[in-house]
Amino acid sequence: MILSPEYELMRKNFRNFAETEFTAELQDRLDREGGFDWDMHDKMAKYGFLGCKIPEEYGGQGGDTLAYVLMVEEFARVSPVLAIYANTPNSLGCGALLSYGSEEQKKTYIPLLASGEKNFCFALTEPGAGSDAGSLMTRAVKDGEDYILNGRKCFISGAPISDYAIVYARTNPALKGNKGISMFIVDLKLPGISIGKHENKMGINGYPTSDIVFENVRVPKTQLLGPLDKGFAAAMKTLNGGRLGVAAQSLGIAQACLEESISYAKQRKQFGKPICKNQAISFMIADMATEIAAARELIYSTAIEKDAGAKDAPMKCSMCKYFTSEMANRVAAKAIQIHGGYGYMKEYRVERLYRDARIMTLYEGTSQVQQMVISGNLLK
Repeated sequence: MILSPEYELMRKNFRNFAETEFTAELQDRLDREGGFDWDMHDKMAKYGFLGCKIPEEYGGQGGDTLAYVLMVEEFARVSPVLAIYANTPNSLGCGALLSYGSEEQKKTYIPLLASGEKNFCFALTEPGAGSDAGSLMTRAVKDGEDYILNGRKCFISGAPISDYAIVYARTNPALKGNKGISMFIVDLKLPGISIGKHENKMGINGYPTSDIVFENVRVPKTQLLGPLDKGFAAAMKTLNGGRLGVAAQSLGIAQACLEESISYAKQRKQFGKPICKNQAISFMIADMATEIAAARELIYSTAIEKDAGAKDAPMKCSMCKYFTSEMANRVAAKAIQIHGGYGYMKEYRVERLYRDARIMTLYEGTSQVQQMVISGNLLK
């Protein structure tokens, strides 16, 4: 796809920020120590990245979905951690609020996300309800003007640094499966809420993940988000946009792997010549570049179709996430192979890219869930 000068300028600005600000030293420290870099978060808020896709009326930049995926791609090309910093408020953090919030809820919370003043997380997954989100056990029982919330969420990205969570809880146990689930905007400082220890993850270190436990938490009924008992459909709609973001993250990782591999293959000599002169290496690079080009076209076109309201855009979002996340893992594996033993060493960037790529086929719906969504749309 040939981008207009406007979008090319956006891409240039995103790339310049990422390469200048998210230094190799900072990436190494976050990968080694974990945690969260608030200075980087504040810089991103200052430049408007946290509100890239949020409407101007709620304090955002009002960008479209193509601008959003360009931003996520370019940030992930430098580091997927940086991409997640910007992706969350523009995706799962505000998606349900934008689609289902009352005007009062939108005006109260979305500007806080866009400005970076407050952070939100998306609390759907539970220990016994991962891909089968409809089997969640967290309960919200009506008690006067409040709901009493009990349950546990796990693998919640950003929980340790969030002020609020969009929490999914069962409000009508008489309804089976994915029915009878509702959404709530929950202040994580309420009594009865505890945040678990930071998970020790394989990759994307620098964006903390933990459990959230709710013990008799009293949530005002005004914090109900969207219609009662119909939260599951809202979660799936929110995840559609999130999956496009994960696809863009995967694309950025793959592009970085390709660039690192080309550079290394030109410099590394074996048998008296650069290894790029060996057909086995050059063909791997050709395969990598071709898959990346195909993924980029799919993602960009889907972003445009999504904003145009295309009927099959939700299925295309799943296609983007499925194809590109799997592709990123194939490309990352080839990058390690091209680097040989050096690729296995932490001194080389592809080692971390390989680890970071692995989550892409898992979070916001595994590859198998995407296959279910895609085939379900085609065979209905």
